Amino acid sequence: MSFMFRSVPRIVCEAGGIARTGTLMKELGATRVTVVCDPGIVTLGFADQVQKSLEAAGIAVQIFSDVKADPPQNIVQQAIDGAKEWQADGVVGLGGGSSLDSAKLVALLANSDQTIEGIYGIDKATGDRLPLIQIPTTAGTGSEVTWVSVITDNNNLKQVVYTPQLMPDIALLDAELTYGLPQKVTAATGLDAMVHAIEGYTSRTRKNPIADGMAITALSLLGKNLMKVIENPGDKEARSAMLQGSLIAGMAFANASVAAVHGLAYPLGARFHIPHGHANALVMAQVLRFNLPAASKLYAELAPCLIEDADFSSDEDAAEAFVRRIEAMVLASGLETRLHELGITEDSLPEMAEEVFTKIHRLIESNPRDMTINDIEAIYRSVF
Repeated sequence: MSFMFRSVPRIVCEAGGIARTGTLMKELGATRVTVVCDPGIVTLGFADQVQKSLEAAGIAVQIFSDVKADPPQNIVQQAIDGAKEWQADGVVGLGGGSSLDSAKLVALLANSDQTIEGIYGIDKATGDRLPLIQIPTTAGTGSEVTWVSVITDNNNLKQVVYTPQLMPDIALLDAELTYGLPQKVTAATGLDAMVHAIEGYTSRTRKNPIADGMAITALSLLGKNLMKVIENPGDKEARSAMLQGSLIAGMAFANASVAAVHGLAYPLGARFHIPHGHANALVMAQVLRFNLPAASKLYAELAPCLIEDADFSSDEDAAEAFVRRIEAMVLASGLETRLHELGITEDSLPEMAEEVFTKIHRLIESNPRDMTINDIEAIYRSVF
């Protein structure tokens, strides 16, 4: 088996660790830092905490707080232009996946003459990025440990940048930043992280033993703690476990790929602005059930991560129980589970299916079971 595994150089996991941002950035040699976040992060006071830490280390700070969900290309471009004009020599990403993905591109393109359009795809970037620290405030995307950035282009299509330069210097996990997350955000991001682990483990294109071990560890952490943090948001140990599980799942999928759940989720985000984790949750169980004929052995191997002390008579029984547990967790999450509840129209289903099959087919290729355009539309209809 031939494979390549990439990892972030340093991970700092510490409650209250946000106070170390300035010291860590100073070690990276930056003196003028752009902090990339969304307006909610400013309201919560997290951006102010980062700014104070950086300034205490003698670092000048620029705050860009206009990031939106499924970050639009024009907003990311504004952040890049602002960092360039300000002559930033370092970047901090602070927030959920949208902020972290945006920060990666700012760190890369504020130090480059390349355009965003010019680096869509795989290994299109040249040169080095600016020093980059990523601080997640949700336990879900794993973006703090990947070399992937997903944004929405000017035609409302998801575009992905894959390049090693996007891998940050430091991932800083501070569980205190997740204590106040609303239930729906906790649920959606947690299920997103579970999808990362599951799809990384079952990838047909880049599955490898290192990612497999990480996926199992991540899914065990996430599966044991997601309902705890939904039911008891103040459970600090469970919050920390979720953040760790999300990071480890991010390392797994970054080196193995995601698949059809993400493929079907992308148009829901780009067209209807459904938050990414919620979009995954909408189609998660149905895609896994579709995959059962081809993935029963792999799902059976994952079943103990979610179902303790079970004794199954066959792989098929274990896989069925695994999918049923996922279905139950989605239902218990408190999230809307039907597309029509979120303003998605029935006439858009064939269009989304065509978009997935023709423009996001790379993720369908990683799915453990072959999927036709009719299969994709049928899954959308099953959750409409």
